[in-house]
Amino acid sequence: MNFPRRRLRRLRRTAALRNLVAESRLHPSDLIAPLFVREGMDEPRPISSMPGQFQHTRQSLRQEVAELHQLGIANVILFGIPEHKDVSGSQAWNPKGILQTALADLKTDLGDEIVLIADLCMDEYTDHGHCGVLDTHGNVDNDETLKNYARIAEAQAAAGADVVAPSGMMDGQVDAIRSTLDTSGFYQTAILAYSAKYATSLYGPFRDAVEVAIAGGGNRRAYQQDTSNAREAMEEIRFDLDEGADMVMVKPALPYLDVISKARRTFDAPLAAYHVSGEYSMVCAAAERGWLDLDSVAYEHISAVRRAGADMIITYFARRLATIMSSQ
Repeated sequence: MNFPRRRLRRLRRTAALRNLVAESRLHPSDLIAPLFVREGMDEPRPISSMPGQFQHTRQSLRQEVAELHQLGIANVILFGIPEHKDVSGSQAWNPKGILQTALADLKTDLGDEIVLIADLCMDEYTDHGHCGVLDTHGNVDNDETLKNYARIAEAQAAAGADVVAPSGMMDGQVDAIRSTLDTSGFYQTAILAYSAKYATSLYGPFRDAVEVAIAGGGNRRAYQQDTSNAREAMEEIRFDLDEGADMVMVKPALPYLDVISKARRTFDAPLAAYHVSGEYSMVCAAAERGWLDLDSVAYEHISAVRRAGADMIITYFARRLATIMSSQ
């Protein structure tokens, strides 16, 4: 009997055949490793809520990035954790601040062999944990915050960042940053905008990693995107591209595959997705209990994000996946 569907089954018979007809593929060059560097430490510290992840010293960060580079991962995004935080987040633009010095270290080590992406925000640096300047009522002042974002962008570019990544979801942030970078002569510094960043409950482990507590038990729902909405994400992305973003991002990844897919169909621009700390830690926790196989689920999750249309994926699984791929 002739079963037309058997042609599909025939192409699944062996791993070699499955690879031959694979519709999407993962490669280490698709991955961006998120890394934390903390001031005032002598040794790297494990992050308890993110197994396998660390707050790095400047020296351990250099070693980690060198090892990732050997595995084929040539893209990292850095988050700085200062020893002292203040109401204005002033260490975010200090030329001698932890993120700027770490960027300079890595640029010295690897030059243009690696893409250095600097997260551009204020929450890691403020004592109130919000992503911007607060007004007298305790609300984030969008326009005053933009002035600080511009200062941060200039400091990061001067330190060696190839890409700055504004993550605060402030209106006009890309325009303010692009204008400042161009005026200061940093024409070649690219912008990866966190364009569709949702006010999700999946950021908890990340906040442990960067030692952020939002003042008064507050949240960021007034400026990050509502988790119920997808259509407005296209508007946010469109605004950022119109303002000069070179690349755009959807964050988180798996709960928003529909948004990633729609963005891919709508815009012809490099598209990133961030597989966030909560997505990572849930898989790790289940694997620790023996409920699933960590490597296979990690690969499946990140493959799904790639299949949905992301050109590049920020993931805490980057090292693990690159190791898997190097052995295949």
